[in-house]
Amino acid sequence: MTTTTAIETTGGRTGQRALPGTAPRRRRPGRLRAIGLPYLLLLPALVLELLVHLVPMLIGIVMSFKELTQFYIRDWGTAPWAGLDNYAVSVDFDAPVGEALLKSFFTTCLFTFCSVGLCWLLGTAAAVFLQETFRGRGLLRAIFLVPYALPVYAAVITWAFMFQRDNGLINHVLHDQLGLTDGLPFWLIGDNSFITLLVVSVWKGWPFAFLTTMAGLQNIPREIYEAAALDGAGIWQQIRRITLPSLRPVNQVLVLVLFLWTFNDFNTPFVLFGKAAPEAADLISLHIYQSSFQTWNFGTGSAMSVLLLLFLLVVTGVYLFATSRGRKATDV
Repeated sequence: MTTTTAIETTGGRTGQRALPGTAPRRRRPGRLRAIGLPYLLLLPALVLELLVHLVPMLIGIVMSFKELTQFYIRDWGTAPWAGLDNYAVSVDFDAPVGEALLKSFFTTCLFTFCSVGLCWLLGTAAAVFLQETFRGRGLLRAIFLVPYALPVYAAVITWAFMFQRDNGLINHVLHDQLGLTDGLPFWLIGDNSFITLLVVSVWKGWPFAFLTTMAGLQNIPREIYEAAALDGAGIWQQIRRITLPSLRPVNQVLVLVLFLWTFNDFNTPFVLFGKAAPEAADLISLHIYQSSFQTWNFGTGSAMSVLLLLFLLVVTGVYLFATSRGRKATDV
């Protein structure tokens, strides 16, 4: 028996007609399969994100409404509800707890402003400098990325040894070799601790700005610089009129990421100063840690953490709104 297949054309499409008495073969829609596959691949990461970040955050919010002290650590669920008392204590700036939190907040704001500004400035300058081709450029790029590649704890511990008063490398160079100081200054206590924290933060943060800016510079055509040079524009005019405007989208994201990382930085002050940071370097992340694990008042510490989260959400929302409006105005 000979089976023939008829080819028909309907609406400009060519298909295969099924034989009489046979059911057409069902095929899974390719569109649904293409849409569902990415979500299926993201499912393990989403589950881990919920377990590692979202669930502890929700538990911390619940803890902020409880009178959770050392007496309820064994079973924190039985701690009595405190309502908004923990938040009232945290924002009562006339009381010792609120006053210390406010001072730590201003210290963190100053530290973040200086660190982000210096990281951006050094990263942008290094990226612009390394755009030109010269001998040893690849080696310099690799050296500049070393602080970003090193583990945070190993790098900060090394800096802590270098800033030791009696046998640290910093005092050896400044005092013994160069004679710039009269005595051996303390770098890990007192007012100098802020400078120490800023130096370490900038050292380990600016390579990220350098890497991001260097990637953004690759999208700027070299013909624009050549045309500007023919028109008589100098290097500073080219940076001001071409480089910085072209890097505006990259810088908007870069500044936000650096701000969030720096404002929440806990590892750097903790490794440098231990559990009790000096007053000049009392960042809010370490201050919340001390309020929770040294006074054993986890309810107040959780309330401070929630307030910090709300502050960062508000600042991020305002920043994104302002930058998006500025981008739309520039496009128009």
